[in-house]
Amino acid sequence: MAGTITFTMIKPDAVADGHSGKIIDQIIGAGFKIKALKLTQLSKERAEEFYAIHKERGFFGELIAFMTEGPIVAAVLEKDNAVEDFRKLIGATNPANAEEGTIRKRFALNIERNAIHGSDSDENAQIEANFHFSGVERF
Repeated sequence: MAGTITFTMIKPDAVADGHSGKIIDQIIGAGFKIKALKLTQLSKERAEEFYAIHKERGFFGELIAFMTEGPIVAAVLEKDNAVEDFRKLIGATNPANAEEGTIRKRFALNIERNAIHGSDSDENAQIEANFHFSGVERF
């Protein structure tokens, strides 16, 4: 059975461009319930820990610099089939390939500055939600 939560981050580019409210509105409009939400900024160490899976890739340094350049909006979202439905809502990683109306098609600048993160599996949704939120921060 598909999980009922997913994790998302509105990335520094979309926050800086003032798109957080519009993105959150689109998420709620798609039937997701917000179970945890905060504006925060990742330190270099926390970003490196969160993205450790990409440590050996050539873009790791640029990714960490980007994700620490400004605040993010982190959230835990709830809905049946949350991960799959959210991945459809945000669209392809490269906004040039994203379907019309998706968050990345509407708000992403390019493949590197793609506005939003969404968990890629039920297991990672739990891990990522726990990384960013303690139990008392989730409702």
